Amino acid sequence: MSTPELSALAPANDPAFPNVWDEIVWRGLVHVSTDQDALRALLGGDPITYYCGFDPTAPSLHLGNLVQLLLLRRLQLAGHKPLGLVGGSTGLIGDPRPTAERTLNTKETVGEWVAKLRAQVEQFLSFEGANAARLVNNLDWTAPLSAIDFLRDIGKHYRVGTMLKKDAVSARLNSEAGISYTEFSYQILQGLDYLELFRSYDCVLQTGGSDQWGNLTSGTDLIHRVEGVSAHAIGTPLITNSDGTKFGKSEGNAIWLDAAMCSPYRMYQFWLNTLDADVIDRLKIFTFLTKAEIDDYARQVADEPFRRAAQRRLAAEVTTTVHGLEAARAVIAASDALFGSGDLRALDAAVLRTAIDELPSAQVVAGSSVAQALVDTGLTASLSESRRAIAQGGVSIDGEKVDDDSAVVPLGLPGGVSVLRRGKKTLAGLLPG
Repeated sequence: MSTPELSALAPANDPAFPNVWDEIVWRGLVHVSTDQDALRALLGGDPITYYCGFDPTAPSLHLGNLVQLLLLRRLQLAGHKPLGLVGGSTGLIGDPRPTAERTLNTKETVGEWVAKLRAQVEQFLSFEGANAARLVNNLDWTAPLSAIDFLRDIGKHYRVGTMLKKDAVSARLNSEAGISYTEFSYQILQGLDYLELFRSYDCVLQTGGSDQWGNLTSGTDLIHRVEGVSAHAIGTPLITNSDGTKFGKSEGNAIWLDAAMCSPYRMYQFWLNTLDADVIDRLKIFTFLTKAEIDDYARQVADEPFRRAAQRRLAAEVTTTVHGLEAARAVIAASDALFGSGDLRALDAAVLRTAIDELPSAQVVAGSSVAQALVDTGLTASLSESRRAIAQGGVSIDGEKVDDDSAVVPLGLPGGVSVLRRGKKTLAGLLPG
């Protein structure tokens, strides 16, 4: 299996879409928005300043945030000027969840997470040229603001009846948990952010998930009340899988953008396992491939689904975008080697270990029985089943077929590990005990 050509973050503008508005609509990135004709004219005209905010509620961004990061990048490639906002103040409050109150993190923890999220946002944007990106922290303008000034200058523009109608607020009001005044006020803080960025940077567009629509319109409404002008918002769709399962999870665990929280290998495998029914939509949203390229992959999915060319391209592209070309090539090589078309002994020890961490595994000592290792890793239920599997020619270790039920574990791969296989696709890792 050859490594696909990778386009990563610096493609040429797609000739199919002279106006980036038409492109993001085609890619399925507009679920709800302010006036669409006005937005099309705005994005097809002179460069504008736009922003998206990211709250430090965890030490890393995740795949849901990646939708917004790539949208920021698409608009920048079209010549517009991005502002990446990391919420040092809103992160201290917490956006209302539909079910229960958030646990408030300490100021020190939020400060640490702000720094980590800023570094992640930076890697998706260009900070050079006429439309160079800028990063801002809303703590800079909220911290100096007194409670009295906040209520007099900002709070007076909000109507409680309107605030109660916001989806997240109404859901909480109708739950046993209720909602605190702290989280109820979150939408006012986000509205203040948009007003501040409008005044300081002439920012006229905010993007976010459609579940944030109430918070997005909090800002557009405030700007209209205070400044008497119209500002805009785009809400992207919440992504779900066609089979009804939740997108962005792998075996119950979130797919984080931080390599320490989700390895590049795990990231690659997550995208590689995309269903045929979902893969073209994922290519539209999560890659910078052109319409012509994506249309060709749609044809391949229809005509030759067994080749999984679209999934391999998707996995390679997103892993490259998030972790870089070198990491993507390493995990592609590891995946190919593990599943039978590459040399396990040629792999980097660290990459091989992260791949094994995603497999069933057991600790063994060199020279122990392969038959017992099959049992210890759960690939067989008993020693007698192990012996039958070996006799039938269905077992290999480190890429070498096992034909003797007295064979031993070598732990001879880079890093002193071994890879055990039963059949074509069932793998397990063996670690030194």
